[in-house]
Amino acid sequence: MRESAGLQANSLGMTEAVVMGVAGTAPAYSIEITTSTIIATAGVLSPASVLVCGLIMFGIAFAFIQMNRALPSAGTSYAWVAMVFGRTLGFFAGWALLVLCCVFMVSAMIPAANATLLVFAPALMNDVHWVTLIAALWLTAVSAVVVKGIKLTSYVQVGLTLIEAVILLAIIVAAFAVFTKAPAHPFSWRWFSPLEFSPKLFANGALVAIFFYYGWDVTLNLSEETRDPGRTPGRAAFWAMVFLMAFFLVFITITLLGLSDEEIQHYNTNVIFAIAEKLFGKTWGYVAILAVLLSTVGTVETQMLQFTRMLFAKARDGALHQRYARLHPRWQTPHVAIFFIWAAGLALLLVSSYLPTINVILQDSITAIGFQICFYLGLTGLACAWHYRALASAGWAAVTHVWWPAASGVFLFFIALYSIPTFDAVTNAVGMGGIAIGLVPLLLNRRRVSGERASPGR
Repeated sequence: MRESAGLQANSLGMTEAVVMGVAGTAPAYSIEITTSTIIATAGVLSPASVLVCGLIMFGIAFAFIQMNRALPSAGTSYAWVAMVFGRTLGFFAGWALLVLCCVFMVSAMIPAANATLLVFAPALMNDVHWVTLIAALWLTAVSAVVVKGIKLTSYVQVGLTLIEAVILLAIIVAAFAVFTKAPAHPFSWRWFSPLEFSPKLFANGALVAIFFYYGWDVTLNLSEETRDPGRTPGRAAFWAMVFLMAFFLVFITITLLGLSDEEIQHYNTNVIFAIAEKLFGKTWGYVAILAVLLSTVGTVETQMLQFTRMLFAKARDGALHQRYARLHPRWQTPHVAIFFIWAAGLALLLVSSYLPTINVILQDSITAIGFQICFYLGLTGLACAWHYRALASAGWAAVTHVWWPAASGVFLFFIALYSIPTFDAVTNAVGMGGIAIGLVPLLLNRRRVSGERASPGR
């Protein structure tokens, strides 16, 4: 069935797959919007939060690697959870990813538009209509690239990521050369020690730290379009995780070294700008904003890839309407799914420009997707452990196939449940309601399929 589906096989190599995994997590964007929050929550133990949650996420990475060897699929969590725990639970695992991709992608367009105007037309950056227009243009441009094929998409992603990496590397090198001479927070190795946490402090820090790592799994959504699909996507995900953990640890460390608590709070979601400005002056601060802009556009591209490949896989299997499994005859991309998310994104942007409360909900909903991340990744970890349970006493294989994925899955579910009383009503409605509403398309599709089977002549 996969062969007839016709995704553009053997298009991505190892390097491109690693870049996709790194870009999916959006290093500069994640640092920019999350660093001040995690430092406000965990203080100087923020590096320890990122380190421990990175190790937890490695358990999920191993789950993705092992399950991809068993069944390479653009549907990833949906296909694997359905294979192990049944089609209904698999449907909701995939639905959680669809919801969070849509919410995150549209939400990220607004700061991307703000960053664009900040660099090129600062006087317009508070004009809601200009912000909406620029966000719509970025969404359209990304959609046009994605629909034209995975090769063009990968070339654009590599270019964006290389420019972003050069800017961030220059900031990191200069920061260690300058900030270590008179640090805002005197360096201590206890910053990296998980033994310093109280249980409550660790749980609160983990809620934020998990968000840092979201997105690397796009490499597995592209497995059917990657050379050696059973091995290359998994290896790429592993090395992307290694790079991301190192990068986040380094950048949070230089933030603590270079900025005081007051400066971190003041600059809030402009931490990279603050560091660059302190090191090089205001002009370089705007160059740093460019890195964040490229990172944001890059992660919107990977979110669109995840959304459309998941929608394609579910439709191909009959879990959703088969229109979303249609492929463009020339570019071999799920163009109907891409058009759907483009149109839905434009509609949300348009509504948000006229209803400020919708705009606030879109921005606040970034917090809610942490619940959905924990849900679908946690299910995948548990599915891997159950699928390979026969290896539970097989040495290192037991660790990577069973115990580490299981422990990570259980932890993610704990964090999801722990977060519920900490969220307000709107956040919980988006987080849990976004998953629960999947019951509607599930039942409607089953009714449609039953009707088609019962109808003569079909």
